Amino acid sequence: MIRAARILLRLTITVLSLSAVVLLLGGSLWYVLLDARGRAPEVGYQITARKLEQAAIGLYLRYRGPDATLPANPQDDAEVTFVVDYGDPVGVVGYKLERLGLVRDGELFRRVVQYHGTDGDIQAGVYLLRPSMTMEEIMRTLQHGRLESAWITVPEGWRSEQIAALLEGQGIVLRDAFLAAVWRGRQDFSFLLDRPEGAPMSLEGYLFPDTYQLPKETTPERVIDVMLQNWDRRIPQALRQKALERGMTLYEVLTLASIVEREAVRDVERPLIASVYLNRLEQGMHLQADPTVQYAKGYSQETDNWWNPMIQEEAITVVSPYNTFLKPGLPPGPICNPGASSIRAVLEPAESEYLFFYSKGDGYHAFAVTYEEHLRNQELYRAQE
Repeated sequence: MIRAARILLRLTITVLSLSAVVLLLGGSLWYVLLDARGRAPEVGYQITARKLEQAAIGLYLRYRGPDATLPANPQDDAEVTFVVDYGDPVGVVGYKLERLGLVRDGELFRRVVQYHGTDGDIQAGVYLLRPSMTMEEIMRTLQHGRLESAWITVPEGWRSEQIAALLEGQGIVLRDAFLAAVWRGRQDFSFLLDRPEGAPMSLEGYLFPDTYQLPKETTPERVIDVMLQNWDRRIPQALRQKALERGMTLYEVLTLASIVEREAVRDVERPLIASVYLNRLEQGMHLQADPTVQYAKGYSQETDNWWNPMIQEEAITVVSPYNTFLKPGLPPGPICNPGASSIRAVLEPAESEYLFFYSKGDGYHAFAVTYEEHLRNQELYRAQE
C-alpha cells in the first residue's frame, strides 16, 4: 500500500513538472503571439526558430521586469551626446550606454534589441539621449535619430586653440565658445579630479586625438563630452593604475606626456625620451624642454603657427611658468593633447640612464648620459645640417 502511494506521488510530481514546462513555454509563445498580432493583426503566424528564440528572450525580459522597462534615472532629463561608431556590435553599444548611465544594464539592453529584432538597424552616428529614456526609446532613437554630423581628425600634439579652429572650420562649433568651455574645465569624470592645488582648470591634455564624427552646429559641451568619453575608453584603468605605481598623479603623467608628444617624431623613441625627462625629474634637474617655451610663446602672426622653433636666448627671455629652462619640475599643466602612445611611454618608459638628447635631423635623436657626450652629439649633428 505504501509502495503504491509512493509510485502515485512520483507520477504526480512528474506530471506536474511536465505541465509546468509546457505552461512556461506556452506562456512565452503566447506572449510573442500577442506581440506579433499587435504589430501586424492581419498577418498569419508561424512558429520558427527565430520566434522560439524570441519567446525565450521575451520570457527573460518578463523575468527581469522593471529592469527592462524602466529608465535608468526617470528624474534625469539631461541630454547626453552618444556616439555609435561604425562596426560597433549591439553588445558594445550596450556597454557604452551603461558606462554613461543611460541604461542600468548594457547586456539587458542587448537582449531588448534582440527581442525586437533590430540588431542590424542601429545606425552609426551621433545621438542625443537622456537617462530618463526607456531602453526601447533609446533603441528607437538609435535607429532613426541621428544628428547631422561631420568627420574631423584631431592630430596628436595639437593644442586646444588649433582644435577650436578646426571645429569652427567644419561648422561644428564656434571657436571662441569652444575655447571658453575648455578653459572653464569640468569635473564630471573621475580622471579630471586629481589636479594639484592651483593647477589650471583647462581641459588641455584631455581632448583625445582621434577621428571623430561630431554633430554640426552644436554646443561646445557636446563636443567635449564626446572627446572626454573617448579619453575614458582609450586610457584603460590598468594603464591609469601605473601612474600610482610610479608615484605620479594622472595629471602629472599627462603633463609629461604632452612634452614627449611634442618632442618625439618616431614612436620607437617615445619611451626613451620619457626616460630622459623622468631621470631629470628624479635628479632634480630642470627639464629644459623646448616645446614648453614654444607653448609659452604661443601664436605667431608672422608664421601663422602656434608652434614656432625656440631660439637659444628665449630659454631665458620667455618668462612663463611653462618655461622649463627657468622653472624646475613640470610645467603647470599639459602643453598639448597627447595620444595614447605618449601617455603609455611615460607610464612604461625605457630603462636608461640618459639625461640628454639631440635631434639628428631625420626624426631620430642622439641620446647621452653626460653633458660632455651631449656636446659632442651637438657638434656632430649640427655639422650635418
